[in-house]
Amino acid sequence: MAKKKQKIRTEFRKNRAARARLDDWTRRFRAEGVEGHQDAVLAERVSGKGELTRKRTVLGATAEGEEAGLGLLLDVDLAAVLRGRVLSIHGLTSTVEAEDGAIYMCATRRLLKTLSTDQRHVVAAGDFIMFRPASGNEGVIERVEPRTSVLSRATRGRQQIIVTNVDQLLIIASAAEPYLKPNLIDRFLISAHKTGLRPLVCINKIDLVDPASLEPIVGVYSQMGYRVLLLSATAGFGIDRLRRAMAGRASVVAGQSGVGKSSLLNAVDPHLRLRVEAVSAETQKGRHTTTTARLLPLSSGGYVVDTPGIRQFQLWDVIPEEVGGYFRDLRPYINHCRFPDCTHTHETDCAVKDAVADGRLDLRRYESYCHLFAGEME
Repeated sequence: MAKKKQKIRTEFRKNRAARARLDDWTRRFRAEGVEGHQDAVLAERVSGKGELTRKRTVLGATAEGEEAGLGLLLDVDLAAVLRGRVLSIHGLTSTVEAEDGAIYMCATRRLLKTLSTDQRHVVAAGDFIMFRPASGNEGVIERVEPRTSVLSRATRGRQQIIVTNVDQLLIIASAAEPYLKPNLIDRFLISAHKTGLRPLVCINKIDLVDPASLEPIVGVYSQMGYRVLLLSATAGFGIDRLRRAMAGRASVVAGQSGVGKSSLLNAVDPHLRLRVEAVSAETQKGRHTTTTARLLPLSSGGYVVDTPGIRQFQLWDVIPEEVGGYFRDLRPYINHCRFPDCTHTHETDCAVKDAVADGRLDLRRYESYCHLFAGEME
């Protein structure tokens, strides 16, 4: 919720500009004496202020909560800007669609880029923004509006936002080529719960295996209340159900490289014509055909965000003590443990461990929890 416009003291990243104090006067005095200071610039700043300061007063409003994004809404001249949405980002340039449908290639205002934040980039695909149009189809992004949802991961200690302002996460996995990775699905489910996205588990390439072999994994997720779709982009199996699930919704597809995300989207809507590649026969890993997240309108209504393949998905802002709360199947047993701070890994009289031993909890899911609790987020 945005507050009243006010003067805000906010932090910025270290500037790359030259030092405010251009010379080391103490060293120069010892080397040259008083004479060396006769030509000193009298207007030169000697304090740590000026261009090197990491704080600055700006005019705007603050935003609170997970959806706040940058947490700062800069004041802009509403008469000189347009409202738009970021469709994709290519390097320093963002493709923005204005409300009238016009497409602009926008740079990001320097003030935004230098804000001190945990995010790798202040602008992400899906962001609603205010931008100032320039000559032709160019413009400058002046402000990022508050976000309703965020799908992100941790990369080198910082938050990499994959997409914003969507309401459904399609977790794409493959039954073979490359092989199924249930632990990666678990990480996506945790991220969906944390940000309020509706998860939908999609297992592609079922034409390459015996569908009966997938019953255990499908049963585990279905018993927890997750919807699971068995699909084949090449055979067309389950495509109608996927199309109905996506119609009229804002969806994002996510999964490792080679699972067939682009192939499924082409089957759902042939007008998309996304580029696809075969999986490497030597490594059983996919090739990156999608290089950046892109918002794509669907013929059936709504839109979908196609994202690059992810081989590692490290959870952002999730501590080990929170992991158990994101596992639906573990939650009914957590309060029955003997110790209130039970980690469910080594303690005695642990209701979670007893449920695993009795077969009431899936062993593979419990091992996935133990890996995440131990900090093996990658």
